[in-house]
Amino acid sequence: MAIAAQELLLSRIRDVPDYPKPGVMFKDITPLLADPEAFTALTEALAELCARHRATKIVGLEARGFILAAPVAVRAGVGFIPVRKAGKLPGATLSQAYELEYGTAEIEVHAEDLSAGDRVMVIDDVLATGGTAEASVELIRRAGAEVAGVGVLMELGFLGGRARLEPALHGAPLDALITL
Repeated sequence: MAIAAQELLLSRIRDVPDYPKPGVMFKDITPLLADPEAFTALTEALAELCARHRATKIVGLEARGFILAAPVAVRAGVGFIPVRKAGKLPGATLSQAYELEYGTAEIEVHAEDLSAGDRVMVIDDVLATGGTAEASVELIRRAGAEVAGVGVLMELGFLGGRARLEPALHGAPLDALITL
């Protein structure tokens, strides 16, 4: 990604102090999404990753990952598959539980949407602690598909998500457009 495009993206991410709780600096991407030039640059950069890693499908993680992954799938000419919180998808699903800082969570995908021969790129807005991304990688493999890679708008390096996620990737690439 060109430095100018990276700077454009970074300039459209707003810091919101003490949200959702005191001491947290929330990275708000809504100004980026509202700017057509920045949103297009983001979509193009993520679509380029999908092409480079030969993805045949894109998984978007609930909820902001949906916003990013759907236009990337259209631009890349591949299918989009939502990975949802447990209980949100009708029909047969595969589920994967994972650990959070305080407790557990569970994500699901429609069982028939992924199969052997699919190369799946995981797209999300932020890599923080890596738990949701790690669970999605496991879910993709359990469905019989191959993980083409993980692409995120920004990585919060100080939270250690990369170290948690990389062993689960089994050599598949992890690309962050911006690392903070």
